[in-house]
Amino acid sequence: MAEIKDFQCTYDNSAGINSEVTRGLGLTFPDAYLRGDTMAALSRALKEHDKAAFCELPFCHTVEAEAMGGVINYGNELAGPRAKEYICTAPEELLDLPEIDFSKGRIHEVLLACKMLREEGEHVVMQVSGPFTILNVLIDAKYVFKAMRKKPELMKEVFRKLGNEIFRFMEEAKKYGADLLSYADSSGGLNILGPKMAEQVVEDFTYEFLKKAESLADAQTMILLCPKTTFALLGTGKARFRDHKLPEPMSYGEGCIEMTGKVKLAGQMCIKNVGYRLENAVFKEVVLDH
Repeated sequence: MAEIKDFQCTYDNSAGINSEVTRGLGLTFPDAYLRGDTMAALSRALKEHDKAAFCELPFCHTVEAEAMGGVINYGNELAGPRAKEYICTAPEELLDLPEIDFSKGRIHEVLLACKMLREEGEHVVMQVSGPFTILNVLIDAKYVFKAMRKKPELMKEVFRKLGNEIFRFMEEAKKYGADLLSYADSSGGLNILGPKMAEQVVEDFTYEFLKKAESLADAQTMILLCPKTTFALLGTGKARFRDHKLPEPMSYGEGCIEMTGKVKLAGQMCIKNVGYRLENAVFKEVVLDH
């Protein structure tokens, strides 16, 4: 049995929404979450408020699921978009959901916002959701966990389908200029899945998916992992850390920007923890066991 450590989510930035920021922008909600120009303005304002090294997009974890047919409550200036109602009652139905069309809808506006920010010289972290986070919007989790126990081959197909869509989103985000592609699936963390299922997910999905996603890293692009994912890989022996010396102590976000082009995968800290500093000036690369 693997020994996977969990990572406690604690971060001190606006996590997408901050009423102090939104009040000063003259935006109307939820309309601001639906257009590229207003998303860019909001992202830039949040970066300045949090004193971060980068802009983040989008402001929720529902974009991919909505683009596959999910029903979303767009929220307001205090609470961002979230799932409204499930559209599937059986895992088999997930296989019939459409491929994402990146040329329309909110996901297209997210990409346009990314392009605008990059053209203004900003670094952009594109937050990409993992399969459990996407499934949370589409179907009651109890059906997912039951199918993972009773119909593992079916769920492998579901994960394969979602993995293809997630990868395509990462490809599109890169085309639109995102230089930091952040993959997170907190809904599929150790604290929710338990050790046995967490190990199974790494074996059946995460490891192979990230080997593919790693191919997107280049001189201008780095792949960031949620530490929950990093620890799952380390605990199952699928990855290890490799240390790189930074020129000086800096924030983790600044470290990611500094190491882009030198490191393919990173994931020692949550990118949302904008106040976290690498005081020892050591940046840890996540090296997959190929």
